[in-house]
Amino acid sequence: MISTSTVSGPDLLRAGWYTTEELAVLVKVDPSTLRRWRTQEPVQGPPFVRLSERTTLYSVDDVRMWLESRRTAPEGP
Repeated sequence: MISTSTVSGPDLLRAGWYTTEELAVLVKVDPSTLRRWRTQEPVQGPPFVRLSERTTLYSVDDVRMWLESRRTAPEGP
């Protein structure tokens, strides 16, 4: 067993997770768009974890960071 004190980064075991379908609803795209992003070269979209051929999950924290990285703020006067 790996000690949590030796692992850096988010605590993926305790973080919330979205399925492809759940995330698609949240970001208002079709699930096929998320699937296409995952298979493009280079890979696009938020980071994901592929548990099996049919199961892909997205960490809530990763999705939040990805959305923040895509944010464009208008220039001030």
